[in-house]
Amino acid sequence: MRTNDRDHDIVLLGATGFVGRFTAEHLARSAPEGVRIAVAGRSDRRLRDLTRELGVEWPTIEVDTTDDAGLARLAASTSVIATTVGPYLRYGRGVASAAARAGTSYADLSGESIFVARSIRDNHDAAQESGARIVHSCGFDSIPSDLGLGLAHVAAGGVPIVSATLRVRSLRGGISGGTIDSLRQQMREARKDPAARRIVSDPYALTPGPTVRLPGGTGRGWGTERGVWQAPFIMGAYNQQIVQRSNHLTGWGYGQLMRYREVVATGRGLPGFARAAGVTLGTAGLVSAMSFPPAAAILDRVLPAPGTGPGAEAIERGRFVLDTDVYPVEGRPVRAHIAAPYDPGYGGTGVMLGESALSLAVDDLPDRAGVLTPMVAMGELLAERLRAHGFTLETRPLG
Repeated sequence: MRTNDRDHDIVLLGATGFVGRFTAEHLARSAPEGVRIAVAGRSDRRLRDLTRELGVEWPTIEVDTTDDAGLARLAASTSVIATTVGPYLRYGRGVASAAARAGTSYADLSGESIFVARSIRDNHDAAQESGARIVHSCGFDSIPSDLGLGLAHVAAGGVPIVSATLRVRSLRGGISGGTIDSLRQQMREARKDPAARRIVSDPYALTPGPTVRLPGGTGRGWGTERGVWQAPFIMGAYNQQIVQRSNHLTGWGYGQLMRYREVVATGRGLPGFARAAGVTLGTAGLVSAMSFPPAAAILDRVLPAPGTGPGAEAIERGRFVLDTDVYPVEGRPVRAHIAAPYDPGYGGTGVMLGESALSLAVDDLPDRAGVLTPMVAMGELLAERLRAHGFTLETRPLG
């Protein structure tokens, strides 16, 4: 709900960055009249240039994410902070903590297990006390995964789930230097800290853990299913952690024994096998290389630099199609179909973060506070917002 005694409803931090600009453009097009938006970042000149380009009269706020006093003033001035400033391990701690203490809701684009685990440790209790909703992962990581499973669970009658699988049917889009830098920073942290390594590999790292667990993992990623080859999805391990946090925050409503996984469907026959092998080996090779300092140094020279991204033509061609199949303990299985005609990491993420910020600012949300997830904090209200901007989020029984 809107906090009327504050200067702003939403502050977009990092608005002049690559993804921040997409988010700002979306808010300029789509925010309802009367929503008070400001943009923040390190350069007031660049912020003023952005507002002129967008044709909006938004206030600009110069702030550095290393300035705790400045972040405290920023958080006290607004109902919601939406931040694109990553890697969050390096630049996000102070922003999330300032929001939690000030009772200011917060949304980011983090796909960093270590950062989110530390945010839960440091901010959950403070946010519960202040009434803040701290919502990490409000972009392609992990709104499609989190809303897809949550909406399918509701459609299945809300009973515990035996297993759920998200399949990437189609994914077209570029990769940014910021995304690479986030992965790079997390791998560096994991190399030097055994506790951080355990966080990255544990599906329950963002929860206290269930009281019971099935032996083994979450099921095969690589292989065939019904004749279709598939490979593990590179963000599946992190998205699973967000999904399991939603599970925990709802009293393990999905079931403590639910197995969840994410895969890329690569097709049938020899071409499908070749694509599955390429995805699997490429993913493993990238992660392994970033974990090995000499190889990481070489990759740093060839991968996109922070603040850079694909060209406009590549972004314009972007799209994604995902299916999440949910098998409950009783009743018919359900499929959630999630798709959008946007580049997942840019145009799509700009819409998802922008609508998350608007939902936190103006929607009549469930009475929850703490370090939450998109599904727990906003749920169907966020899904409705995304549908209004060309997203498909629908459920149907499986035959």
